[in-house]
This record gives sequence, structure tokens and C-alpha cells, in this order.
Amino acid sequence: MPSLREMRVRIRSVSNIAQVTRALQAVSASRVRRAQQAVQATRPYATKAWEVLQHLALQPGRDNVHPLLTQRASIQRILVVLISSDRGLAGAYNANIVRFGLESFRSAPAPVRYVIVGRKGREMLSRRRVDILAEFSGMPAEPRFADVSAIGKLVVEEYLTNRADQVHLVYTDFVNLLRQDPTSKLLLPLQVRGEGARVMRFGEAAAGPQPAYLYEPGQAELIDQIVPRFTALQLYHALLESIASEQAARMVAMQSATQNASELVGALRLDYNKARQQAITSEMLDIVGGVEALRQR
Repeated sequence: MPSLREMRVRIRSVSNIAQVTRALQAVSASRVRRAQQAVQATRPYATKAWEVLQHLALQPGRDNVHPLLTQRASIQRILVVLISSDRGLAGAYNANIVRFGLESFRSAPAPVRYVIVGRKGREMLSRRRVDILAEFSGMPAEPRFADVSAIGKLVVEEYLTNRADQVHLVYTDFVNLLRQDPTSKLLLPLQVRGEGARVMRFGEAAAGPQPAYLYEPGQAELIDQIVPRFTALQLYHALLESIASEQAARMVAMQSATQNASELVGALRLDYNKARQQAITSEMLDIVGGVEALRQR
């Protein structure tokens, strides 16, 4: 049985850990709110950009208006952009998204390469010896659109140079504080018809025939500018969703850790009090025994 001093040291250590996890929980709760606000702030621009892209792509008499909108005849190479985090202490957040990404493309009809966002995802996938094309880490807690521009340029270049026939995006969709769903969607080629018209809850094509518009500058010039930017916008939105999911998972994990630490401290204090009471009782018995021995002399 550990000594009273060892038990006091352990109680102090667990209490200090509980203070750290409680602080991390508070920080994550604040960052979740800011991440949700950032997601909401991107939606008006994304909705309007999606509407313009739909109008341009669905104009009569224009097919295959941009290579990023063109479906390849055969799929020979697949590129997957997987978004994880740089830090741990988020429960099963990183393990879930990596496992989902691997399972989703385990039976893919073509070789799969990965572009990893986040150090934890790179570490996990490196141990599994998958083909990693590039890795982006060190993303800020509150990223800007410019922070994903390099990723967008990379995937667009891979697609345009025929080094990838499909580009998929794997990220964690933030539903609420207790639910974050791993999600996979086709990033390239962009889908503007049918069910593909819905892109990450940005908006939906109206039913019926699409009206014809005259654009200034021309349709081709607008398409060349909007399609690559909208690809990067989808990456940016997925990154914001993943950051909100990461902070929510970390908040819940730290809350559970704080509760467990509090319960452990309670159990340790109970054991400490029992051991202390037992030690006092033993000392009292020794004193009584000594007094009785003196009386018998």
C-alpha cells in the first residue's frame, strides 16, 4: 500500500491535470464558436458563386466549357485530399477521419494518392505506407482563404495535367458539439447537374429550365476565373468544418478527462482518509497498549 505522502503527491498531480484539461475545454469551446461563425460567414459568397457557376455551365449551346467541369472517360488515377489536425488531445477525431479515408478508397478502381492536411494525418498514413503526394501542416486556428490557395493550385494542376482523373475531398462535417461525421465528396470534376448541384449546403439549383444570361466579360473568361476559385472555396469550407469538428471533439474529450480526473481525485482522497484514519487508530492503540503495560508494572 502506498504511503500517505505518495498518496498526497498523486492527488496533487491528478488535480493539476484536471486544471489543464478544464482550461483546454474552455479554449476549445471558444474556438468552436468562432469556427462556426467563420463557416456561416463564408456561405453568402459561396452561394452566389455557386449560382453564377451554375448559370454559366448550364447555358444552352455550350458544352465542356471548362476542363474542371469535364468528366473523364476512364479513371486511371485518383487523388484524395484528406483533412486532419496538427494536434492531438481530440479523442478519436484523427483516427476516425484516417480510418474513413482508407476504407472509402480501399477498393478504388485506380491507384490512389493522398494530399494530407494536418500533421496527425500524415503520421498515421505514413505508418500505413500509402502514397502521399504532399502534406500541408501548420494551418492557423482561424484560417483565411489564402491559406488554402496552395492546396487548391496543387489539386487543379494535378487534374489539368492528367496526373489525376478524379479528386476527392475527405473531411469531418460539423453537425453539432456531440456529432461530427467523416465525409467524402467529389471535388473534381465539379458537378453542376442533378444531385451534384448541391455543394456542401451552399445552395441548390432551382427546378425547371435555367434562364439565359449575357455576361460581361465573356462566359469563357468568367468560367476560367470562377471554377478554380470555387474549387479552392470548397477546400476552405471543408477546412473550416474540420476545424470546428476538431475543437468540438477536443472540448468533449477534455470534458470527459476533467470528469474522470475529478472522480479519480475523489477516490484517492477517500483512500487517503481511510489510510490516515487507520494510521491514527494504530497510533492510538499503541498509546493505549503502552499505558496498559505501564500500569501492569
